[in-house]
Amino acid sequence: MDSQDKALEMGTNEVINEEVSTQPAEEPQAEETSQVVTEQAIEAEAPTEEVEAPAENVEAPAEEPEALVEEVETPVEEEQPQKVYTTKKEVIDRIKDIAHGDEPLQKEEVDYLKTVFYKLHFAEREANLKAYLDAGGDPEAYQITPDEDEEVFKAEMGIIKEKRAKLFKEQEAEKQENLEKKLAIIEKIKAMITSPEEANKSYQEFKALQTEWREIKNVPAEKASELWRNYQLYVEQFYDLLKLNNEAREYDFKKNLELKTKLCEAAERLADEPDVISAFHQLQKLHAEYREIGPVNKDLREEIWNRFKAASTIINKRHQQHFEGIRAKEEDNLARKTALCEKVEAIAAEENKGSSDWEKHTKEIIDVQTEWKTIGFAPQKMNVKIFERFRAACDDFFGRKAQYFKGLKDTFKENAEKKRALIEKAKALQDSTDWKSTSDKLIALQKEWKTIGMVPKKLGDQLWEEFLGACNKFFEARNAAGAGQRGEEHTNLDKKREVIEKLKAVAEEAGEGIQEKVQQLVEEYQSIGHVPYKEKDKIYEEYHAILDKLYKELNISVAKKRLTNFKQNLKQVAERGENALDNERARLFRQYEAIKQEVQTYENNLGFLNASSKKGNSLIDEMNRKVQKLKDEMNLVREKIKAIDAENK
Repeated sequence: MDSQDKALEMGTNEVINEEVSTQPAEEPQAEETSQVVTEQAIEAEAPTEEVEAPAENVEAPAEEPEALVEEVETPVEEEQPQKVYTTKKEVIDRIKDIAHGDEPLQKEEVDYLKTVFYKLHFAEREANLKAYLDAGGDPEAYQITPDEDEEVFKAEMGIIKEKRAKLFKEQEAEKQENLEKKLAIIEKIKAMITSPEEANKSYQEFKALQTEWREIKNVPAEKASELWRNYQLYVEQFYDLLKLNNEAREYDFKKNLELKTKLCEAAERLADEPDVISAFHQLQKLHAEYREIGPVNKDLREEIWNRFKAASTIINKRHQQHFEGIRAKEEDNLARKTALCEKVEAIAAEENKGSSDWEKHTKEIIDVQTEWKTIGFAPQKMNVKIFERFRAACDDFFGRKAQYFKGLKDTFKENAEKKRALIEKAKALQDSTDWKSTSDKLIALQKEWKTIGMVPKKLGDQLWEEFLGACNKFFEARNAAGAGQRGEEHTNLDKKREVIEKLKAVAEEAGEGIQEKVQQLVEEYQSIGHVPYKEKDKIYEEYHAILDKLYKELNISVAKKRLTNFKQNLKQVAERGENALDNERARLFRQYEAIKQEVQTYENNLGFLNASSKKGNSLIDEMNRKVQKLKDEMNLVREKIKAIDAENK
């Protein structure tokens, strides 16, 4: 790997690590609201009824559902297109406006500005690194310079954080104050109930208290349901005391029916709203309005409520399905990211025997990182954990890679010095005319060169060209001086091929005198000088192939002839005396044992020979021929012994 490739790879690692440590772990994701007007909660609802004038036999309003709350947290969804920022200055200017202005803080806008700023920040850093490397800079000497824009951005974000904390504290205090005010209203209504005879006279005061109640906004969420139940309880009791005239009551019922019908129509239209989140928000507002409207005629009360409930159920189901889809997608994303973590961990655990392995595994991990970026969020509880696992595996690999190449740089330097020393030795020998000795020395230097490790490619090519030039200078001079010798070697090659052809012709002949002809041709072949080195093994194998064939055939025919002659002479041996055959058998048996011992010796020696070289192969072939010849002799002696045993019988 050359220096530029190494620098680019290290740059990639640095950007990844920097992004991991500075940028938020993942971009903010939508959270499903924890307080939703569910179908079960709607089933628990009953209409809330209020009237403006006393009447007789008025039924008190039913209890407000506990599931309704005055504040609902919802997922962050952009209903309007977000502004596009192209520079960090534009982002900082907007952050300053938010930090020092009076406009309400919007969490989704602040998170969006934060994400955009760091995307621009890292893009600028990568561009600076690329420019540095393209200019030939050393990647190990590169340092990230502090960014004043980032410091300004962090400072403004700190101000916004303080404003958020202050606003939250103020809101909590306001909710507590509203709680006290509503508790006071309940106490006043409670006091009115204790004087039934004064109920009609207190009606206007009661209506004023209701108006005041509606004007008071948020209270602590954990107190909202209980507070509303108490309020409804005493309102219902107050209405029980009222003696409203029928005309006023019917007028109120009619007016309230018109208002609730409009709310039902509005809720039904929300079923066609493409933005599920927006539809849910609007439904919350409709519910708030519905509960503030007084009662309708008893006969229509259940009907109008069921209509409103049915429209609400459709919106709530769409809202629930929307977040179930998000959760399913997030679980799928978690499974995919877990698989990528396992893949990176497996790659990082593989052994790296050299630079090529490091480069191969680096490419594989960068491919996995690219795939990671295409996958969306995992579930909120696991999103940061799975990212930290992935980052840890990447950091471990690239950290060990950096250490390896740092050590490799020192090794490259040492190897380069060794190769320069060999170049000096080769240059000192390049003008020598001692062909044999200098050839051996240069070949030894070339073998030593191969044992030295790697150096950077560009420098390695340069050193090799210099070393090869010195060697070539000598060998070219030697080859020029030995041109005449090579001509003689080619002549010898032709002569040996002629002898081989004659041996092949003898192999096809029959009759007497073949052994003498073979012996003459062998002596002629051995008297011929050297052949070209490249043809040496080929001509040797061809010569011994035909020679082995001839010897095998000659040995068989000679052995048969010798055995026949021996059998014919046995009678003459027997006439020499009573023990002549036994003495001959003993002599043959000693000869058999001696040959057998010699065969074992050869076979033992064969087991210690190294056949890795061509010369070793030739020696082994020659010894195998001797062993086979001795075994043939053993067989002949054994047959002679059998012939004597047959004669004795």
